Amino acid sequence: MRHRKHSHQLGVKKEHRVALMANLATALLKHGRIQTTLPKAKALRPFVEKIITLAKKAKAATPERALHLRRLAIARVRDKSVVHNLFETRVEEFLDRTGGYTRIYKLGARIGDAAEMALIELIDASDEGYKSSHKKKARKSKAKTAPAQPVSETAVEEADSEDSAEPAAEEVESKESAEPVADSVAEAKEPESPQESGSETQGEAEEAEPDEVDASSEGEAEKKE
Repeated sequence: MRHRKHSHQLGVKKEHRVALMANLATALLKHGRIQTTLPKAKALRPFVEKIITLAKKAKAATPERALHLRRLAIARVRDKSVVHNLFETRVEEFLDRTGGYTRIYKLGARIGDAAEMALIELIDASDEGYKSSHKKKARKSKAKTAPAQPVSETAVEEADSEDSAEPAAEEVESKESAEPVADSVAEAKEPESPQESGSETQGEAEEAEPDEVDASSEGEAEKKE
């Protein structure tokens, strides 16, 4: 299948493109940084990173395997001195990296033909990269729930008896507190008996009669005189 076979064509034939990538890779490995157009820089990145991967594999391989990998790199880069320098000295900078050996900077449009320009460079071993400005949100740890302990039958019966005893005690207390209130209300509402009211009126009448008798006797005496 010919999937993803036309990603970086650069508007030229295959032979021209292979020679172009070889020359750009040679310049990048020799100088560490070059300036070119943005499409060429994007096409050069996977090409040169595969060469660096061959050098890393040769570092940990047997002599026969390392020679084979070096010949593959020479076939692609076409410069023995650059490949020798990469396999012997420069490879130490990339042993601790799992990928991302190059970096691209966009420079804007070129004045003559307005082509997008870029700067591609090899990343040093001491380069830690850019720090992300986005802060990661701390995940909230879910509280671990303790396993439920089995409840014995005796504890359940004791809890039921306590629950049933509490309302009975509350009813007794409420009745005791309600009795004095009822007595006071009954005393306040008891009406006076008719006998008591009648006796009071008779006593008042009797007290008033001697006064009237005295007044009549005094009037008769005055008339006789």
